[in-house]
Amino acid sequence: MKVLMINGSPKDNGNTFTALSEVAKALNGEGIETEVIGIGKQAVQGCIACGMCGRIGKCTFNDDLYYRVFRAVRDGIDGLVIGSPVYYGGPNGSLCAFLDRMFYSMGQYLQYKPGASVVVCRRGGATAAFDRLNKYFTIMNMPIVSSQYWNMAYGQSPRQVAQDEEGMQTMRTLGRNMAWLIKKLDVAHDGHPQREQAVWTNFIR
Repeated sequence: MKVLMINGSPKDNGNTFTALSEVAKALNGEGIETEVIGIGKQAVQGCIACGMCGRIGKCTFNDDLYYRVFRAVRDGIDGLVIGSPVYYGGPNGSLCAFLDRMFYSMGQYLQYKPGASVVVCRRGGATAAFDRLNKYFTIMNMPIVSSQYWNMAYGQSPRQVAQDEEGMQTMRTLGRNMAWLIKKLDVAHDGHPQREQAVWTNFIR
C-alpha cells in the first residue's frame, strides 16, 4: 500500500516538508509506503481548459513535475496527502495551478482514494487554505481523512514547525487515521459505490 504526498512549497526542506514527514512517519509505522514529490521552484503551468486530457488521457503539458506525479498515480496509490504553506490566506498559487491540471486529468485514478490536506502558516489563514485544498477531494468522490484537529501547524523559519507540539501530534494522528482508513476501504479489491450517469446543469442556456 502506498500514499503519495505532494509538497506544495518551493522549499524542499521547509516547514511543509517537516509536517508531511511527520505524517509519513506515522504511515510508515503502520506499514504504508510513502513517496514525497515537491513542486519545486520552477514556474508551474496552469490548466488552459483545452480538453486535450479527455482525448489523450493525460495533460497536454507533459512537464517533469506532471510526469512524475502522473506516473505515481497511474501505477497505483492508495491515498493522497497534499501539503502547502499559506500565502495570503490560501495555498501556494503554483500548487493550485498544478492541482487543477492533476485532478482534471487524473481523476479516473483518484476516485474513492482517501485524501488529506496539510497546511503550515506563520500565524493566520490556515483554515481558509485548508478548505481550499479539501475542495479538490470533495469533487472527486474521495473520502477526506481527518485528525484530532484541523490539519495545520505553525512555524516561520525552516523546521520551526517541529516546535508546534500539538501540530506535530495532529500530523501523526492524521497518518495513523489514513492508514486505518486505507486498510478498511481496500478500494483496489472491494470496488466502490455504483455511480449514476453524470448530469450537467448549466445556469445559462
